[in-house]
Amino acid sequence: MTKAKSAGSFLLELLKIVLISLAIIIPVRYYLIQPFIVRGSSMESNFYNGEYLIIDEISYRFDDPERGDVIVFKYPKDTSQYYIKRIIGLSQETVEIIDGEVIIYNNKYPEGKKLEETYLSGIETPGDLKITIVDNSYFVLGDNRRASSDSRVWGLLPKKNIIGKVWVRGLPPNRLGVIRTPEYEFNY
Repeated sequence: MTKAKSAGSFLLELLKIVLISLAIIIPVRYYLIQPFIVRGSSMESNFYNGEYLIIDEISYRFDDPERGDVIVFKYPKDTSQYYIKRIIGLSQETVEIIDGEVIIYNNKYPEGKKLEETYLSGIETPGDLKITIVDNSYFVLGDNRRASSDSRVWGLLPKKNIIGKVWVRGLPPNRLGVIRTPEYEFNY
């Protein structure tokens, strides 16, 4: 075999490998999972600036987001920006923030029930508002309630803006792991 034929065979094989790799990687990257790096302090003390996260983009195609899910979404006021927040209120519920507490009103609790947020480590929620959530929208808050631009500031999050649910923390290595949604008794 000549050097030119050998080099041609090598390049053809290399091209096949690249094309097969792209055929696998591109759909996974654009339709299943996506990397995200946390910017800012709005989700401290659960997510810190610079942490590398993997976002599950496919689950919400089959199921609706749940209360407590940490999500990445396009900021409603500027869809070129991506935010990370926690879902607090679901469609057709009313969320009230009063005296540092979050109260949820829904079919199960028409008189309202305080949202127990053990992941906040005693942090209170500043503000004074009461809002009813329309269909296909969510009320989201950052975990660092004193340093978060969230639904208290810019309103409800449309479902169409949600990119996906935070699934895995990849970096730093000492915080590597799957992200779990807290359980609430609110869901009806």
